[in-house]
Amino acid sequence: MDLKTQIDLPRLPKHIAVIMDGNGRWAKQQGKPRVFGHKNGVQSVREITEACAELGVEYLTLYAFSTENWSRPAFEVNALMTLLVETVRKEIKTLMDNNIRLTSIGDIEKLPSKTQKALKEGMHATKGNKRMTLVLALNYSSRWEIRNAVQQLSSKVGRNELKSEEITDAMISEHLATKSIPDPELLIRTSGECRISNFLLWQIAYAELYFTDVFWPEFRKNNLYEAILDFQNRERRFGKTSEQIVTK
Repeated sequence: MDLKTQIDLPRLPKHIAVIMDGNGRWAKQQGKPRVFGHKNGVQSVREITEACAELGVEYLTLYAFSTENWSRPAFEVNALMTLLVETVRKEIKTLMDNNIRLTSIGDIEKLPSKTQKALKEGMHATKGNKRMTLVLALNYSSRWEIRNAVQQLSSKVGRNELKSEEITDAMISEHLATKSIPDPELLIRTSGECRISNFLLWQIAYAELYFTDVFWPEFRKNNLYEAILDFQNRERRFGKTSEQIVTK
């Protein structure tokens, strides 16, 4: 029995988030520059996106570029921005063929104008697609997002539109970049690193975390299926005891 057929489709995670790590180290192992790894990682993006759509996952969020990534060498940053433009434009047909909607989270207005333009073109072209939503986290960090939410709520308190004691968890969620997206149930990180790297810190409070040694350019459908099967074999208690959980 192959891995895909072992997946319990009614128990799929509704939202999967991925920290796509290891492009540079994979390229180094091949004796190639880091940019070579980023270019090869595009195939993994395509394959995992299509696999999630085929299974019935409703949301897939990919951590494509963090606010901290600006500190990388200028050549690599420029190459990443160029690759992003090329990839979005090239993959619009694939997104349309698979009925996938493209959207983004992050401080998009601070990206290069060409990158913004390509991203907005892709989002506009796919806005009517309904099978799955692909979310690209670009120039994103969770601390940036939470800080913005706090500032917005503080302004409302300052204008007497809201009392500080009235602020709820739900209200904070409504002021995050992901306000229209359900929280991830499964977070995958590739390359063997076991940290969150400032990604969706509020949203993954009860997500299942899955770390794999596989570098992102080598991450394929079977690796995704393994992560989902691992997720389905876990007991999700949300603070309760095993005895309190009612299985359906």
